[in-house]
Amino acid sequence: MSRYSLEDEPSNLDEMPLMMSEEGFENDESDYQTLPRARVNQRQRGLGWFLLGGWKVLCGSCCDCLAHICRRKKELKARTVWLGCPEKCEEKYPKNSIKNQKYNIFTFVPGVLYQQFKFFLNLYFLVVACSQFVPSLKIGYLYTYWAPLGFVLAVTMVREAVDEVRRYQRDKEMNSQLYSKLTVRGKVQVKSSDIQVGDLIIVDKNQRIPADMIFLRTSEKNGACFIRTDQLDGETDWKLKVAVGCTQRLPAVGDLFSITAYVYAQKPQLDIHSFEGNFTREDTDPQIHESLSIENTLWASTVVASGTVIGVVIYTGKETRSVLNTSYAKNKVGLLDLELNRLTKALFLAQVVLSIVMVAVQGFVGPWFRNLFRFVVLFSYIIPISLRVNLDMGKSAYGWMIMKDENIPGTVVRTSTIPEELGRLVYLLTDKTGTLTQNEMVFKRLHLGTVSYGTDTMDEIQSHIIQSYAQVTSQPSNGSTSGATPSRKTQTSGPKVRKSVSSRIHEAVKAIALCHNVTPVYESHVNGETESAEADQDYSDDNRTYQASSPDEVELVRWTQSVGLTLVNRDLNSLQLKTPSGQILSFHILQIFPFTSESKRMGIIVREESTGDITFYMKGADVAMASIVQYNDWLEEECGNMAREGLRTLVVAKKCLSEEQYQDFENRYNQAKLSIHDRGLKVAAVVESLEREMELLCLTGVEDQLQADVRPTLELLRNAGIKIWMLTGDKLETATCIAKSSHLVSRSQDIHVFRPVSNRGEAHLELNAFRRKHDCALVISGDSLEVCLRYYEHEFVELACQCPAVVCCRCSPTQKAQIVTLLQQHTANRTCAIGDGGNDVSMIQAADCGIGIEGKEGKQASLAADFSITQFKHIGRLLMVHGRNSYKRSAALGQFVMHRGMIISTMQAVFSSVFYFASVPLYQGFLMVGYATIYTMFPVFSLVLDQDVKPEMALLYPELYKDLTKGRSLSFKTFLIWVLISVYQGGILMYGALVLFESEFVHVVAISFTALILTELLMVALTIRTWHWLMVVAEFFSLGCYLASLAFLNEYFDLSFITTWPFLWKVSAITLVSCLPLYIIKYLKRKFSPPSYSKLSS
Repeated sequence: MSRYSLEDEPSNLDEMPLMMSEEGFENDESDYQTLPRARVNQRQRGLGWFLLGGWKVLCGSCCDCLAHICRRKKELKARTVWLGCPEKCEEKYPKNSIKNQKYNIFTFVPGVLYQQFKFFLNLYFLVVACSQFVPSLKIGYLYTYWAPLGFVLAVTMVREAVDEVRRYQRDKEMNSQLYSKLTVRGKVQVKSSDIQVGDLIIVDKNQRIPADMIFLRTSEKNGACFIRTDQLDGETDWKLKVAVGCTQRLPAVGDLFSITAYVYAQKPQLDIHSFEGNFTREDTDPQIHESLSIENTLWASTVVASGTVIGVVIYTGKETRSVLNTSYAKNKVGLLDLELNRLTKALFLAQVVLSIVMVAVQGFVGPWFRNLFRFVVLFSYIIPISLRVNLDMGKSAYGWMIMKDENIPGTVVRTSTIPEELGRLVYLLTDKTGTLTQNEMVFKRLHLGTVSYGTDTMDEIQSHIIQSYAQVTSQPSNGSTSGATPSRKTQTSGPKVRKSVSSRIHEAVKAIALCHNVTPVYESHVNGETESAEADQDYSDDNRTYQASSPDEVELVRWTQSVGLTLVNRDLNSLQLKTPSGQILSFHILQIFPFTSESKRMGIIVREESTGDITFYMKGADVAMASIVQYNDWLEEECGNMAREGLRTLVVAKKCLSEEQYQDFENRYNQAKLSIHDRGLKVAAVVESLEREMELLCLTGVEDQLQADVRPTLELLRNAGIKIWMLTGDKLETATCIAKSSHLVSRSQDIHVFRPVSNRGEAHLELNAFRRKHDCALVISGDSLEVCLRYYEHEFVELACQCPAVVCCRCSPTQKAQIVTLLQQHTANRTCAIGDGGNDVSMIQAADCGIGIEGKEGKQASLAADFSITQFKHIGRLLMVHGRNSYKRSAALGQFVMHRGMIISTMQAVFSSVFYFASVPLYQGFLMVGYATIYTMFPVFSLVLDQDVKPEMALLYPELYKDLTKGRSLSFKTFLIWVLISVYQGGILMYGALVLFESEFVHVVAISFTALILTELLMVALTIRTWHWLMVVAEFFSLGCYLASLAFLNEYFDLSFITTWPFLWKVSAITLVSCLPLYIIKYLKRKFSPPSYSKLSS
C-alpha cells in the first residue's frame, strides 16, 4: 500500500476529492457523494410537487398500503410431511393452482381504466368529455368528444381482455391436467389444482410435474430418472434425479402405505439449486434416516424425460420454486412517449393561458368563470386525442415491419410499445456465453507439464492409449495398469521416458473419462413399454448421445471417445468404459461431489471392480485447484497461456485411497449430511479433508467458438457511438480473451485489469490508479465491483462510463441487473441488454430495451425480452435501420398530429377574438370528427412509411446513429417550429376567409374548412422525405373522400356557393399563401444547411 501512496501523493487529492483520513475509511456516511442525494431528498414538497406528480405518488402509496393490509403475507415455515397422509398436516398450505391473470371480474374495469388514465393525456380528455354533460359548458355535440375517447378505451379494453382470456385459458388448461394419485384403495385421478401437500402422485414420461415433490420411486431399474428443466432455469440439458433409497427398495408400489414415514423439508425459498431435508422411516427398529438434497427433488414445471416417477408433494401453489422465482416484468414506457407527455403538458398550459387571455380581454364580465371553462373546452383540440391512436397504430406498424424484414429472419417483437427505443441507445450490455460465443465446445489442447498436445497431434495420444491397453490385456492382471508396471522396471533407460509419458497420458485420459456428470443415452427403436424397449436398444456408437449439465463436460467425454476410451454406460452407482480393443472396464461409483459456482470444482470417488483400487478424481478451475494439487512449477504459467488463446481451462488431479481411509471418510461424510444446521459447511469441511496433496495429472483446454459475424457487428455498433459492456459469469482470463478475439477491445487499446479489492482503502487507491489511465478498456470482477459500488458508486460509474469498453466477469444475475439500473440512474441514457440464458432474464427486464437470443441455453431469455432475435449479428440492422426509422417516423407523426390540433385551435382563437370573444365553436359536429379522421387520417398516418436514409446507407455509415441519441428529431426546439407554423397557417386561413367572405357566415366556414383540408394534405407532402406509392394513394383518397362528402354536408355548407368560381379562387389563394412560404423556406434550408444524411444520399 505504501508503494501506491508514494506515487499517488501529488495527484490523488486534487483529482479525487475522497476522504483519506482513517476515520473516513471507517465511516460510510461521511463520503461526500452521499451529500447531493440527501439534498435531493429534502426538496420542498409544496403545491408544485403535488401538481407535478405528487398526487400520483400519494395515490400509489395509498393503494399499496391497502393491498398490503388485504393480503398480509403468511410466514413460510419448515414442515413435516407424512407420506400419503395430507390430513396429518399441521398447517393449511396454499391451493396448487396456477394463476397468471392480472385482474379478476371485479378489478378488470377499474384496473384497465387506472392504467389508461395515469397518463396526463388520457386524463385530460376524460375531464373535457365529462364537462360536456354540464348544460352551460356544452359546446357542439356529445359524440364529438365521447366517440374518439370511447374508441381509444374500447381498443385498449378489448386488447387487455383478449390477453386476460388467453391467460385464463392457459391457466385453466394447466390446472385441469389430470394426474394419478396413490391412495390406500389404489389409483385415483385428480386435477392438478386439487393436489395437496402429502399426496403421493404418479407422473409419467413427458408429463409436467404439478408441484414440488420428493422423488420416492421410479420404474427405471437404477433408481434414477432424467428431467428436463428448460422451463425453470433456461438450461436445455437433462438433469439426473435420484429416488430415496428406502422407498425405491420396497418390493411393490402399494407398500408405500404399509410403512410409516415422513419427510422433513426446509421452508420454501427462491434457490432452485439447493434443498435440505431428511427422510425418516419410523416403523423399523432402529429407525431409518436418509438425508435429502437437491438430487432427490422434482420441482414443479419440469418434465419427466425417462421412466415413470412417484413422489410425495412438499410444496404447492405459490410456495413452489417456479412461482417464487417468477419476477413480474415492469411496464416499459419509451423515452419518446415521455417526451410527448411533457409536450402535451406544455400545450395544456398554453391552452389555459390562451383561455385566460380571452376572458381577460372581455374584461372578466358576467359569469367569466363559466366562459373560461368554455374556452378551455373550445381549445381542447390543441391536444388531439388522435395522438395516442396514431402513435399506437404506428408502433404496431413498426413491429410488423421488423418481423417481416427478410434480412433478419425469425425476429419477434414481444413488446410493441417501445420500438422507438431501438433508435436511442447509448449503452449495450451483453452476455458472453451463447450471445457473443456459440456455446459449442471444441477440445483443443492437453498439457501434461512436460509435453503438450494440440489438435494436430491427437493421433499420438490415440496410439499411446491403444498401446497401453494392449500391454494391459497381454498381462494376466485384467484391466489395470499396475500389472504392466513391473515389466517396465527391467527395461533400459532409453524407452523408459517414453513409457512414463505413455502411462501419464493413459492416467490423464482415464481421469477425464471418469470424472464427470455425463450420461450416455441410447434412443430406443420400439415405442412400447419401457421394459420391452430395454431389450431392443442398440448400444452402437452411432446411437449414443451424451447428456450433461455443461457443454464443456460433454466435449471432454466425446474427446476421450475419439482417442479410444469410450463411456458406454452409466447409472447411479456404476460406470463402464470401453477400451480400444472392445474390452469393458467397470467402475463402482462410491461418492460424487457436484460442481458448484462457489467450489468451482467437481470430484468423484470410484472403485475399479477388477482390482478393487479406490481413486478420488477431481477437476476444476485453476484458481480452485492450484492450492489442492502438489507443488509444481508449470500450472499457473500454462493456464495463463491457454487463457490468452481464448481457451477454457480445467485442471485434472487424482488421489489413491486405501480402504481404511475411505471408510473413515464415508462415516464422517454421512454424519455431516444428516445434520440440520449448517449442513453445507459441515459437508464441505469433510470433503476438504480429502482435497490435500493431490497428484496433478493434466490441464485441458476447450475452445468456445464465436458467433457468426460478431466482429463486424461490434465494430458497427462502436462506430455508431454505442458503448458496449460485457457482463459474464465466466472467469476473468476467459472473459478478457473473448473481449480481444471478438474485437470488443480494439487491438491498439490498453486493458486495465482492476485489481481485486476487499475494503474501502484498497478501492480508493485502485480507483486513483485507474483514473490516470486514458482511453483504455476496463476489466473488473464482480466482487471488486461490489466493493467499489458500496463506497464510491458515483466516482466509479463516472470513470467506467468514459471507457470505450467495460468487461465485468464473475457477475451474478442480480449484479447484471444492478449494473443496468446504475447506468440508467447515473447517465440518464437509454440502455439495452442482450442475452440468451435464464441468468440474463433479470438484466433484460431491467433494461430500457431487452433483446433475447434464442440460443443453446433455451428460450427463457427470448420469451422475457422485448425483442427476440436468432443471431447476434441481426442486432446491427435492428438498431441502425429499424431503430432509426421507428424513432424518426414517430417523432414526425407525433408532431404532425399536434400541428393538426394547433392549427384548428389557432383558427378558433382568431375567430373568437374577431367575434367579440364569444365562446362559440367555429366548426360544429361532424366537421370536427371528419377533420381528425376521414379527411386527414390516411395521409398523416402514411408518415410511418417515410424514411430519410436508405437501409444500405444507414448500415454503411453507422455514424449517422449518433445524431439520434441526441434526440433532435423531437425536442422543444422542433416543437416550437411546429407551433409557429401552426399559428402562421391558422391565422392566414382564418383571416383570409374573413377578409374574402361575402355576405353570409356559412361562406366563411366553407372557405376556411376547404382551405384547411388542402393545407393539411400539402403539409404532409412537405414533411415526407421519401415517397412511397401508398402515400400518393392516401393523399388522393382523402381528397376524394372530402369532395364526395360535400354533397352530404348541406347543413354546414351552401352547396350552390361551393360550385362557383369565386369559391375556387378564394380557396386556392388562401391555401397558396399558407403553404408556399413554407415550401420556399424548406428549399432554402435544404440548399444552405442540409442535414448530415442528405450529403450521403445526394
